Amino acid sequence: MTAWLPPARGRAQGGLACAGTEAFGREERTFSALLTVSLPANALMPATVRPPFQKAAILDSARVILDNPVPMLELGLKSLLAYLLGSLIGSLIVGQLRGGIDIRKLGSGNAGGTNALRTQGVGFAVWVMLIDIGKGWIATAWLPNAALPGIALDPTIARDWLTVACATGAVLGHVYPVWYGFRGGKGAATLIGVLVGIAPKAVLPLMLVWIIVVALTGFVGLGTMIAVAAFPAYLVVTSDVPSITYLTFGIAMTAFVCYTHRTNIERMRAGTESRASRLWLLKPR
Repeated sequence: MTAWLPPARGRAQGGLACAGTEAFGREERTFSALLTVSLPANALMPATVRPPFQKAAILDSARVILDNPVPMLELGLKSLLAYLLGSLIGSLIVGQLRGGIDIRKLGSGNAGGTNALRTQGVGFAVWVMLIDIGKGWIATAWLPNAALPGIALDPTIARDWLTVACATGAVLGHVYPVWYGFRGGKGAATLIGVLVGIAPKAVLPLMLVWIIVVALTGFVGLGTMIAVAAFPAYLVVTSDVPSITYLTFGIAMTAFVCYTHRTNIERMRAGTESRASRLWLLKPR
């Protein structure tokens, strides 16, 4: 009896089908093995169901970052905050609360306390001085040592230099306020607050110098420049070894205040500078 065999073509097609199936099976097993070797068991799991040791590792990494702050980060961020604080100009804030008064359009055109006193009176000027002095004090007495969210205290930065950086930022903010088109005051009231924060014992002698100069000449701007210049002299006289940090700051601020009062100097030289008649006690009769 002869066995029936499929046609040659059919046998060939069947063999090809079997070979293809076996090849596909080998490729599938190879791909599965690669996935098993390359990916961790929980790689495709949602974060909420991952093992707790991974969450602990993330927290440990965050602690390392906070315990090892980026160099100079505290210095830069706190100096920036001091500048933004200094940019809150007392006369313009009080002017907005008083019906939108902008004293930069009145009197000397300056946003400082002197122009506020001359154009708006004592009550207005008192509030202006409180704000401008207060922000200088906050920038030096509180901000340098404050533990702020996201800003770790950097042990590599000397606190006195950080204080001076914040003080400088506050004064620059008052003179060049970002909130008011970089047109502010001349820095005198903010400097008073800065000195209250870093050297409170110097405030009374410097105020005495200011009063004497204004009483003799009637020039408020001149009194301010000489009083600021007296701060480095005060440090030298009252200390055997004056702080280089504060001495440098005092000299720099003397130059800066003279620069902000350059128009006053020009008017004094031209004989057109107005005098504070009520404070000019020793004026010629």
